[in-house]
Amino acid sequence: MSSLRPVRGDAAAVGAALDDWLAAPAEPEPLVVETSGSTGRPKRVVLTRSAVLASARATARRLDVEGRWLLALPPAYVAGLQVCVRSLLAGAPAVDLADHPSLAAAAAALGDGPRLTSLVPTQLHRLLDDPASAEALATFHTVLLGGGPVDRALRERAAAVGVRTVATYGASETAGGCVYDGVPLDGVALAVGEGGRLRIGGPTLFSCYDGDPALTAEVLVDGWFLTSDAGRLDDDGRLQVLGRLDDVVVSGGVNVPGPAVAARLREHPAVAAAEVVGVPDDEWGQQVAAVVVGRLSLAEARDWVAEVHPRSWAPREVRVVDALPLLAHGKVDRLALRRLVRAPGAPGDHAAGTGEAGPS
Repeated sequence: MSSLRPVRGDAAAVGAALDDWLAAPAEPEPLVVETSGSTGRPKRVVLTRSAVLASARATARRLDVEGRWLLALPPAYVAGLQVCVRSLLAGAPAVDLADHPSLAAAAAALGDGPRLTSLVPTQLHRLLDDPASAEALATFHTVLLGGGPVDRALRERAAAVGVRTVATYGASETAGGCVYDGVPLDGVALAVGEGGRLRIGGPTLFSCYDGDPALTAEVLVDGWFLTSDAGRLDDDGRLQVLGRLDDVVVSGGVNVPGPAVAARLREHPAVAAAEVVGVPDDEWGQQVAAVVVGRLSLAEARDWVAEVHPRSWAPREVRVVDALPLLAHGKVDRLALRRLVRAPGAPGDHAAGTGEAGPS
């Protein structure tokens, strides 16, 4: 059973419902997208057709192409939803990867026109590990990458096998990605407010949170969406997202940007994936903890981070795992990360103590 309030159902059902919604002669009732709840309770984001269309059309203009899209993300979330919308606007429903035995088979089902898709970084990592999938992905015009940090090494690896990627930034509240490779889509406005909090304006913004007027009033202010992210704008106006505001770990009075530490750990040759969280600590208030897929000791992690960042940013705990916990649409489950770090005696747990003075 499909629904657009909230968006729910399999790819075919959601696609059919969206086709009717897009074709309605008058502005239809807005749809509702539920957020993932990766850092807290899920929200119900109300999006008008005009906002959804503004995003989809701006994407086509920025990429300078319209074509059929491969759906590799759940259609109930905004990234998957927009894949369905963009493909319908180009004249054909999206092809669901889940309906095919391989990426190569799904790519063939897209036909001979321009091929496009949207992935999260974890998916791209895995596809590049398979030569047949990497070869198929190289036939795509563009692969949008979003939903988490996009490391330069991953994009370079993709480019080396002929896969063109574009890093996107956005949210359900902006009808999906609204900044491509640091440059806002047409009509999207960016500003940085107090404390580095990123604000977004323009025609792609959501209307409200369904059933939560207080939260709506808190984040929709004077035509701006006040995100939960910190960012900065370069001299040429290009956006650099520094991470969530609550990803800054305050340890012993030192502000440690968790995303920067995680990005450095992911550059280590023995690390396949890494994330950083802050966990409560009686002495320091919070301590920096890393969850790592790979082979990395606490001492190695601290030395590696300290080569390019202040040693006070280095993790005081490293938890080695087989895989990072993910939500249904591929984003890292940060609540689960914190539970992993707090669980006593789990496999791969390294002692947090270093014998060093200060919050280093």
